[in-house]
Amino acid sequence: MRPMPRHMMPTQPQPVPLEVRLMNLATMGLVCVCVLISFTAAVQWVASHPLWTLRSVTVTGDVDHNNALTLRANVAPKLKGTFFTLDLAEARQAFESVPWVRQAVVKREFPNRLHVVLSEYQPVALWGPEGASTLLDERGTVFEANVGEVEQDHLPRLLGPDAQAAQVLASYRALQPLFEQRNVSIETLELTGRGSWQAQLDTGARIELGRGDVPEVQARTDRFLRTLPQVTSKYGRRIGALEYADLRHEAGYAIRLQGVTTVANAKPL
Repeated sequence: MRPMPRHMMPTQPQPVPLEVRLMNLATMGLVCVCVLISFTAAVQWVASHPLWTLRSVTVTGDVDHNNALTLRANVAPKLKGTFFTLDLAEARQAFESVPWVRQAVVKREFPNRLHVVLSEYQPVALWGPEGASTLLDERGTVFEANVGEVEQDHLPRLLGPDAQAAQVLASYRALQPLFEQRNVSIETLELTGRGSWQAQLDTGARIELGRGDVPEVQARTDRFLRTLPQVTSKYGRRIGALEYADLRHEAGYAIRLQGVTTVANAKPL
């Protein structure tokens, strides 16, 4: 067999030079970047189109202390963006910055509406000294609001460090029923900076309840109230005549009655 001429023999494929491969990769990368930029620009254009401008905000839930005017004045300037670009977390914070609002749930409603469900604080006590603008809700949370909007006659005044507000509320809830059984009520309960409890009754009487956690103070107060009628009756007085009581004594308590001052050396209870 005769050999094939050299010019007719198949040639081996030559490898693509590195420079060419790098150039091809760079070109593909550049095309991808351009496509991505174009796509992002198109999405942004669509999202910011006037068609998606927020047209209305529906508010439901607890709205006893907030109406359309107050919400518009406090929240509307903070709502930035369209239906798609609005930051829901920022919108929620804007609603929750309004007085009385404890929690806000913000949802989009296609194509250009927001639906907001509000939960308001439910005040159970005035918090802080006279003139303070703070209240306490049923969870022991301190919040600021216009105290003038609250029916204050039935609310006690509680005082103490903000971090211990829940403990002060728990103490009030434990002690108030004990006094109600004697037809009196706690108007003010304070946890001082030194950790001591002080109460003032609706009769004007002031009581030093001493230190301790809620169960300790509750037990001490219960012993005091169970024996107090016996002591006051000896002087022809009723519980309403009590002006001052000091329960910080280990073996008894000191009291002051209207027109009478005495110390009751009761046996340890």
